[in-house]
Amino acid sequence: MKWLARIIGLLVLLATLTVCGAWLTFPWYAQALIDRATAGKGIVVKLHGHGRPGLSGVGFDRLDASVTTPPDSCTGVISTYRSTLHHGQLSWRSISNGGTPAFDLALAADSVTVHQMPADIRFRQSRPRLRARLAFPAGLSLLPAIAPDSLAFAVREGRIETGQLRLEGVAYDMLLTRSRRWVQQPSKFSARSLYSGLNKTPLSNFEATFGLQRNPRKPCTLKFSDCSLELFGIRASTPEVEYSLRNKRTAFVLKLDNLPLERLSPNSATTSITGNLSGAMPVEYLDSAIRIKNGTIDAAKGTMITMKTGNTKLSFDAGGKPGGPPFIENLNVRVKLDASNGILSAIRLDSLSARLFGGRIASTPARYDLKSGSAACTITIDKAPILDRIRLQGEFSGAMHGRLSGTLPIRIERTGFALRDAKLTAQGGGSIRQRLPKQPSTEDALFSKNTSQRVDWEFSDRAITLNKAATGKLTMEMELKSLKRKTGGGELLLTTPKGTLTMFAQAARPSLITVSGFSAGLLDGTVSFDRMEYDLKSKHAETRVLLNGVPIQTLLDLQGASKLSATGTVRAAIPVVLDNSAISIPEGNMDAEKSGLIIYSSTPEERAAAGSGLRLTYEALGNFFYSELVSTITMTPDGNSRITIQLKGRNPEFQNNRPVNLNLNIEQNLLDLFRSLTISSEIEEEISKKVLEQSGGKKGGK
Repeated sequence: MKWLARIIGLLVLLATLTVCGAWLTFPWYAQALIDRATAGKGIVVKLHGHGRPGLSGVGFDRLDASVTTPPDSCTGVISTYRSTLHHGQLSWRSISNGGTPAFDLALAADSVTVHQMPADIRFRQSRPRLRARLAFPAGLSLLPAIAPDSLAFAVREGRIETGQLRLEGVAYDMLLTRSRRWVQQPSKFSARSLYSGLNKTPLSNFEATFGLQRNPRKPCTLKFSDCSLELFGIRASTPEVEYSLRNKRTAFVLKLDNLPLERLSPNSATTSITGNLSGAMPVEYLDSAIRIKNGTIDAAKGTMITMKTGNTKLSFDAGGKPGGPPFIENLNVRVKLDASNGILSAIRLDSLSARLFGGRIASTPARYDLKSGSAACTITIDKAPILDRIRLQGEFSGAMHGRLSGTLPIRIERTGFALRDAKLTAQGGGSIRQRLPKQPSTEDALFSKNTSQRVDWEFSDRAITLNKAATGKLTMEMELKSLKRKTGGGELLLTTPKGTLTMFAQAARPSLITVSGFSAGLLDGTVSFDRMEYDLKSKHAETRVLLNGVPIQTLLDLQGASKLSATGTVRAAIPVVLDNSAISIPEGNMDAEKSGLIIYSSTPEERAAAGSGLRLTYEALGNFFYSELVSTITMTPDGNSRITIQLKGRNPEFQNNRPVNLNLNIEQNLLDLFRSLTISSEIEEEISKKVLEQSGGKKGGK
């Protein structure tokens, strides 16, 4: 019995020494265990800086792993995956596995990196967590056999890079099991955003469900389901995508289903976008080229782009109309992905054409450089009926009609888009109604019966050159065939008016509109001004209006002066101040451009009834050759004005051709002066009250 007790004690001591020896020598034989577990599987694992294990785990400084796959039967490519984990902890716990010893392993680290070659795809994740299950079946070897059962890895907030492209916020659940032959089963993949270099692209929120299990009938095809992404906030989806590994081709239909355009609306108090888009775009990818054939995009009723400045809104209605063409149809696009050494450097637009509301639209080739984030192209529009969809509301209201054609040289930058010398022409016309505030008046005030609270503008055949900076500044050089201004007091017709309109030049003053270089034909002469800034909020503007070459006879005809006729033309410089729709003239000047003839046709009855002084006036103006005609005009905001006219000249048939000076002073209310260009026939009445100056006599009505 004593010998038995000694033998048992010796065995216990040997077992204790064996366990202690195994623990002490673990750093030396741990790598041998790993090599045994990975032998013949194309896997190499190296453990660095590991310590002695505790009861439930062991730590390490770095773990390097390399996995090489056999040649792919479809592509012939041999892929190698190299990964590194830093500052990790491997823990385990024993579990029951049908009588066979098994352990549940958990691997945690500060970071993991994976590099796939030759595709040059890099993956990185912070604080990864990996779980595995290992079985230890019985064997005759001194070292235990290891049989992996499963491997699970949850990707969260991962990063994938290839060349200059980078996916951020990647999530994917990986699960490899021996029962599934270590093939990844379908799982949902998502990525929050796509970057090019340091810059975020408009593509975001990718989603797709896929695995690496292949259909035996299509062994070289990968299948993706429930695919979707967002472009500029608009979500597009397709139920299924099949990608051929052999010829690198895929074809699918990308669907847009009631996508809200509010997501595209800029964060601005002046611009908004509302409505929904729907459509279908057949997409084909082959040999780094993306094609869209006969795509269609339609806008729901009520789809609107609205810009507001002051009390006026400009809106564009893109919504569908019953029986009308869709927003975009027959969309055909070819895009090429430029890459060298597996690194994508640019996206090239080879061609683009479509029908826009039934008209035609096309683009020249363009290249979007991923590094600079810029691209340039020229868009051509041919007879697109989009003017019918433009509306004005508020202080200015109205509509246009006709088709638009032209070219739009556009440049896309990271800060926005810009236009340079975009030229548009319109076949058609339109009208704009301006509401004026009511002016106080009395029963006997001049123009009180004809005062209108409305101004109508009619125009036709527009030609526009657009320039838009990426910062938002918009410049329009416009030329019209005609512009007519109608009020209750009359009409003003401008022929071939042209000028430059500038908007959104100052971010702090979005209501400021600047008109510069304006000129037009007026009354067989011209009218122009160099610059006028009009604030739609304060309704204030100042400018200096120039008139040139206006026939005096035309002015007399408008004034209704039937007894007066004249030759010659006048020029004028009239300062105009607009304050809350009230017009004032501080002091304007007008004079004749050269000498001319004035004839006042008096009847024998008038001469017989007139006194001696008035008869002299009739005789002097019967055939009056003026050498000087000078006039001044002032007008207050309430319309009260004072006009002075100075005439110097001779009548060969009057008193031996002696010099004659004539001064006229006219005071009246000209509230409707710029609306109808009608001055009362008081000129004739004023002439009737004047007499010629006597030599050395007093002035005033001679």
